[in-house]
Amino acid sequence: MWTDTDLQHYVEQELEWEPSVHKRQIGVLVKGGAVQLSGHVDSYWEKCQAETAAWRVAHIKAIVNEIRVELPFSQQRDDDELALAAMSVLESNTLVPATIEVKAAGGCLTLTGQVEFHYQKEAAEQSLRPLRGLHKLRNEIAIAPSTHFGDVRARVEEAFKRSALIDSSRIKVQILPDGISLRGHARTRAEHEAALEAAWSAPGVAKVEDHITIGAA
Repeated sequence: MWTDTDLQHYVEQELEWEPSVHKRQIGVLVKGGAVQLSGHVDSYWEKCQAETAAWRVAHIKAIVNEIRVELPFSQQRDDDELALAAMSVLESNTLVPATIEVKAAGGCLTLTGQVEFHYQKEAAEQSLRPLRGLHKLRNEIAIAPSTHFGDVRARVEEAFKRSALIDSSRIKVQILPDGISLRGHARTRAEHEAALEAAWSAPGVAKVEDHITIGAA
């Protein structure tokens, strides 16, 4: 198992490897397998990409992203212009329904409204991350499924067994009054993400509680 010093070195290397991230502006601190990112970048997209790059390193258990977004003057927009640009992006995205609303305040976009599926909520957020002038993004979209099909727990467990990434013996599914709870241990971030995606894909799921830890049990 790698030490915190090893992890810090590998995260720094991965940030340097990622072409959309200016590694020299970002600080990395690792304690107990948890990574803290600090420093500043020129866009919200770069902040997100830095976190994504750090998660690619094996044995990372958690990430605290404290990177500041300091927009160059040429990239700044007023809130009205930012909101209009965001709406234009969402309207052109076939994965995003027309039920989503956008508000801008101080360079922060807030998404509200309702969708039927989790992937629609994620698609809305991801499509806006590269937007020029964006400092921060809050995704407050609610998931309100229109249907519910059969034994959700059995369907999710079957999806785990089909997956090449998930060890179904290490992650357990529990049904809640308003959703699903996942508990157990994932070997990697990729396995953790695959389990969440499988749970969210079950018809009728409006909530997934994530209690999965990353790393050896």
